[in-house]
Amino acid sequence: MTGQLDVARRPAPAPTAQQRHARRSGRVRRRRAAAWRRTGFGLLVAVIVAVSLFPFLWILRTSLMSSQEFAEGVTGFLPKHLTFSSYGDNLSDQNFLRPLLNSLIICLVSTALSVVCATLAGYALSRLRVRGAGLVLGFVLFAGFFPVLAMVGPLFLVYRNLGLLDSPGGLILAYMVYTLPIATWLLKSFFDQVPRSLEEAAMVDGASRLQVLWRIVVPVAMPAVFTSAIISFILAWNDFAFAQSFLQTPEQFTAPLAIVNLGQSQFQVFYNRIDAAVVLITLPVVLLVLFAQRRIVSGLTAGAVK
Repeated sequence: MTGQLDVARRPAPAPTAQQRHARRSGRVRRRRAAAWRRTGFGLLVAVIVAVSLFPFLWILRTSLMSSQEFAEGVTGFLPKHLTFSSYGDNLSDQNFLRPLLNSLIICLVSTALSVVCATLAGYALSRLRVRGAGLVLGFVLFAGFFPVLAMVGPLFLVYRNLGLLDSPGGLILAYMVYTLPIATWLLKSFFDQVPRSLEEAAMVDGASRLQVLWRIVVPVAMPAVFTSAIISFILAWNDFAFAQSFLQTPEQFTAPLAIVNLGQSQFQVFYNRIDAAVVLITLPVVLLVLFAQRRIVSGLTAGAVK
């Protein structure tokens, strides 16, 4: 027994020079392989980013050209003289300012109504014992992924019978049809993760179901509410199909629809003004997403980890 303990206590033999060299060579190869993988991944990401940003950079480049330089057909990525004249012309043109204001009002109203209705519907599907709740949720998901162009024809016939064509109210209802299913699904998924004990404690103290929803559940679910509002606003802000189908007079046009007729003359289309308008209507969405990106990520991943 003592001999076995002495054998166990003996130190391991020192590695030979050949073994140490082999270990160092293996570490060097692994480091080189890891460096090559990181370099290859970085190059792939750079190529994807460059391809994705190139159309936007080209639009920005065209928007910074003067009408004279654009008419001459100057080639090259950068214009010879950078100018913001196209932006100034668009901001001073009532044919673009009025549609921009129309878009802002319509999108804000439709977003507010969608969030309120989605909050009520999502909470009901999450907490109340509704017959066929699974079928209702399945229909909501189906409606959320239904093609927009497939909805234009039936909605046009309904709006024509109800007298809602060429009116902001009809466009707001159309945007709600488009954004409400996505907001409902998102809020319902978040409400499922809210502990029921919070609501039960409030009800014991005498709060009604609606008071529990607006005073207890909604403050807890604010990341999901904020995320659904941003998504609904972006979908409505970027819409062109509904506006093209339901609006007829220029006074009712939204910004994406007004861009089509912007910068056109009898013999030529000045795409520098059109691209400047595209940049102007894109900036609010970009700033909104950059400002609220943390809330968007927290709202989309809410409930993934308990």
